[in-house]
Amino acid sequence: MGVVFFYLLLMSFEMPLVLRTSLGSGSGDGSFGFLSDSFPRPFALESEEELADIDAPSRPANDPLRLFGGSPYRSPERRRIREFNKVSSLVFNETAFDSNAGRDEFPELHKAAKNAWVAGKKLWDELESGKVELEPNTKSENRSEPCPHSITLSGSEFEARNRVLVIPCGLTLWSHITVVGTPRWARKESDPLISVLKEGDDSVMVSQFMMELQGLKTVDGEDPPRILHFNPRLKGDWSGRPVIEQNTCYRMQWGSALRCEGWKSRADEETVDGQLKCEKWIRDDDNHSEESKAMWWLNRLIGRTKKVTLEWPYPFVEDKLFVLTVSAGLEGYHINVDGRHVTSFPYRTGFVLEDATGLYVNGDIDVRSVFAASLPTSHPSFAPQMHLEMSPKWKAPPVPYDRVELFIGILSAGNHFSERMAVRKSWMQHKLIKSSHVV
Repeated sequence: MGVVFFYLLLMSFEMPLVLRTSLGSGSGDGSFGFLSDSFPRPFALESEEELADIDAPSRPANDPLRLFGGSPYRSPERRRIREFNKVSSLVFNETAFDSNAGRDEFPELHKAAKNAWVAGKKLWDELESGKVELEPNTKSENRSEPCPHSITLSGSEFEARNRVLVIPCGLTLWSHITVVGTPRWARKESDPLISVLKEGDDSVMVSQFMMELQGLKTVDGEDPPRILHFNPRLKGDWSGRPVIEQNTCYRMQWGSALRCEGWKSRADEETVDGQLKCEKWIRDDDNHSEESKAMWWLNRLIGRTKKVTLEWPYPFVEDKLFVLTVSAGLEGYHINVDGRHVTSFPYRTGFVLEDATGLYVNGDIDVRSVFAASLPTSHPSFAPQMHLEMSPKWKAPPVPYDRVELFIGILSAGNHFSERMAVRKSWMQHKLIKSSHVV
């Protein structure tokens, strides 16, 4: 037993020596002994002095556009890393994605990666073959649309353009758009969207139309936002009375609707440029008659000093021509019909006047003509990339040289320019962000 114990003690002293000898005796071609086939080969530094001098990469001090990490105070000659020609062993082809698609739980990810690879390879082949030529920057021209001061379209021209009036440069303060049209007679609708069928009825009479100011240049690849949705419902509303509903819609998300049902806005309710949000009109249950109008004229003739207000009926009537004008004020949009103010809609957060680049009219209406006047004559910054790169006001602050207190990452798709600009115009303007303590 003593001999066995002495042998084990001797082997415990010899094993570390053998391992150090095997690992330290490398051949001239850069291999590391008998373990070279078992462990991955790391990047080799020039000397042990450089190995001891390695520290964590720090932020670039003088060059904020620096792309590679590492200390900016160390000479690049002191940290030369041996070059290897082979950068990656990944093989990209169509069969590689097909073979791996069924082996894991992400077949859709492999399918998307394959489609991206095929599209990229096709474009690369076209570039190499000369079918697609990149235009040099020196030949870039200003292709922006002109900014007319006014636009006029007849009813037939408006119909030919799918009932869309394009306003290239949007609106500005006190711009106004006039629509001349005639509401159609009510029609039967078996599946109404604004009403509920009564028990025993298979249809309901509906007559409604909508006029919308849309942001045609705000988003790409999806429905444009409805900056102003103006929806007169002559017949067919769930309330059973003629109403006017207004709202906004962005990315299929509707805001809080403003319904005008014939009642005058409350005295304590906020106004829009001094105008009421909803004016009063004669309702079916108001008990108004021709005698009330005659009494109003009689009071005017005898010179009664008491102020008497004249109430008007609902501004839209089936098969009766109307002239509707929407104007852009300081606090919101104002809508007048046949010269009388009907409603005012305050601006909603997230939209500006220059975003309204299109007028869309649809529904039970025959449009006779459309006029737009007092439009801006200069181009706003509609190009998202140009506005983002050329305007220094909205640029992110440079990366600080020292440590930061908080890092906030924003993940966004390429067509979410509006959301990213909203972030740049809001919390990125905070003093903590400007002081470079938060990135």
